[in-house]
Amino acid sequence: MESTGGPYLNTAAVTSPVGIARLLQIMFGCTTFSLVAHQGGFSAAYGTFCMFVWTFCFAITIFIITCEFTRLHSCLSISWGNFTAAFAMLATLMSVTAAVIYPLYFVQLDCYPISCEVRDFRIAASVFAGFLFLAYAAEVFLTRAKPGQVTSYMATVSGLLKIVQAFVACIIFGALVNDSQYGKYVATQWCVAVYSFCFVVTVVVVALSVTGKTTLLWFPFERFVVIYTLGAVLLYVTAAVIWPVFCFDSKYGSAQRPSSCAKGRCPWDSQLVIAIFTYVNLLLYIVDLAYSQRIRFVPHL
Repeated sequence: MESTGGPYLNTAAVTSPVGIARLLQIMFGCTTFSLVAHQGGFSAAYGTFCMFVWTFCFAITIFIITCEFTRLHSCLSISWGNFTAAFAMLATLMSVTAAVIYPLYFVQLDCYPISCEVRDFRIAASVFAGFLFLAYAAEVFLTRAKPGQVTSYMATVSGLLKIVQAFVACIIFGALVNDSQYGKYVATQWCVAVYSFCFVVTVVVVALSVTGKTTLLWFPFERFVVIYTLGAVLLYVTAAVIWPVFCFDSKYGSAQRPSSCAKGRCPWDSQLVIAIFTYVNLLLYIVDLAYSQRIRFVPHL
């Protein structure tokens, strides 16, 4: 068979700084969920979420490194640069969440009621979960767009912020379904519509970038992103004003946490979480809008 030029295996996939970071991700991820599965243990929704994060990120990282090492990613009908940049940011957010949740709910200094061996395994798993987060954060840092560099959209600040915005929206949705009483007023239902609309469009932007289908739009993708981000800022401004008023003003809600509220099942707590992350996402969209004016990107890389 005639050679097509160049080696079939891409050794840079495992020897470059990004490749080394991915190898560390595989090592730390495998170690973390192995420690938990072997002796550390997990339970309830929080533990299941952590195990899902570690196994999901491990599997996708294996897939990425395999495709790049064998150069099979060139056969996929997606924008590989956008896909890897988006996943690295998503894995960073998911892994830091798991690195906080697991020790918070499962690690304790005393051996009772669990054995000292189980405690030690849980502490070790928490340490490696932290290392896993640092490894994914390192990949984001290494692959982010530099000033003047021609790169894929998801590697730019604007693209990375899209992942963070969607992740924050998921936190808001989690609080909404946790007895937030959002259906009590039409105004709070408007806020839910804002969160939902912005989340859906953000996911569409990411999906178009990752699949390389940005040319399907009838107008330039870059202009679409800027116009949508401006709209999201305006919508989130309304939610940032309306939600606190209808939840914490004495006329509609309570400015202080009711003493009768049970821990973990208090609507006021959910409303506070939603209010905080509404402002977080508003700030993210404002920063996104500012960077969208400065960065020029090539969406097909």
